[in-house]
Amino acid sequence: MRIAISGAHGTGKSTLIADLARNLPGYAVAEESYHALVAEGHAFPAPPSRDDYELMLERSCVTLMANDAPNLLLDRCPADYLGYLVASPGPLSEVLDRWFERVADAMRTLDLVIFVPIEDPERIDASAFERPRLRRRADVALREIVVEDTWGFIPDAIEVSGTTDERVNQVLARFARGVTAR
Repeated sequence: MRIAISGAHGTGKSTLIADLARNLPGYAVAEESYHALVAEGHAFPAPPSRDDYELMLERSCVTLMANDAPNLLLDRCPADYLGYLVASPGPLSEVLDRWFERVADAMRTLDLVIFVPIEDPERIDASAFERPRLRRRADVALREIVVEDTWGFIPDAIEVSGTTDERVNQVLARFARGVTAR
């Protein structure tokens, strides 16, 4: 099963992936595009520009399409970078014209997207996060894109909440029930 973990920054996506990888032997883990680009020497401003989000979106599509692992855990997916573009100031129509079909094609290679929302109260000290307004706007945009599937390219999605153990158990319970296309 090919699974992406989606959500705004600082919601526990990387922790969930690490926990799932321990519980799902045989799963490959694909690094988040942002971290891969930083490792290659790309320096992102804070906050990243729209062009930077498009660069991350491009890398995410390439990573997803090039990785043929049948069992994959992906830290962020193309929908995440679209969510950040929606949450950032500027026109969205040009971005969608350029990217929608490519993102839809990449998203169709997934079986499940797990949405990790900002919880209330937060489990992590929110004052430690940069760009809190962008983080909140991205959370709203990602809920619409992933959970509500407003653009019709999410194969199947669940929203998890609670402690790290509770989140893992929610995903494993979904595995036990099976994943179904919308």
